[in-house]
Amino acid sequence: MVNWAAVLAVFSVYCAGVVIPGPNFVAVAHKAASSTITEAFMLVAGIVVVNLFWATCAILGIGMVFTLLPWLAVVIKFLGAAYLIWFGARLIVLRGAGLNSAPGSPAVTRRKAFLQGVATNIANPKSIAFYAAIFSAAAPPHVSIETFAAMLAVVAIVASLWYGFVAMALSHRRVADAYRKQKRWIDSVCGSVIILLGVRQMLR
Repeated sequence: MVNWAAVLAVFSVYCAGVVIPGPNFVAVAHKAASSTITEAFMLVAGIVVVNLFWATCAILGIGMVFTLLPWLAVVIKFLGAAYLIWFGARLIVLRGAGLNSAPGSPAVTRRKAFLQGVATNIANPKSIAFYAAIFSAAAPPHVSIETFAAMLAVVAIVASLWYGFVAMALSHRRVADAYRKQKRWIDSVCGSVIILLGVRQMLR
């Protein structure tokens, strides 16, 4: 039997958490403006898969694991922050690149976009902190399989709708054309934002 009160609590908490801009939002926005809508959706798919992984860990008690092993939370935080700093720096260094280069095969570019979404979210300190502290607190212990499935469905649907909306909105032709005209500047801004998010997380 589904515990709808618990599912609603998770829904409320997750809606509030997912719309707060962070590395995932920046990655989706950049991919949508700089690439095809298919690649943007593949990146979103990678983010959603990792969200389901973190949600599963939270429901099963990842918050308790971090409480018992606080050093593990610190290690994950620093590794994630380091990845964000590297990713942002790479974006800045390679700004302007690829405007005239031939793209790879559709299968390759879609796979790369999916893996980029996975890497961005798996190393996202904001996601880790949210699921370990807030999401796990909203999810009661020892839920039924039906409630467990309903909670994961909430995560999948909300994340897909939100990031899918961002991808569609920013892949509009006018937005894409504006991006191509200002690619070097926009890549620098996006890279700087991601670096700042990584530094901020490392110093917290």
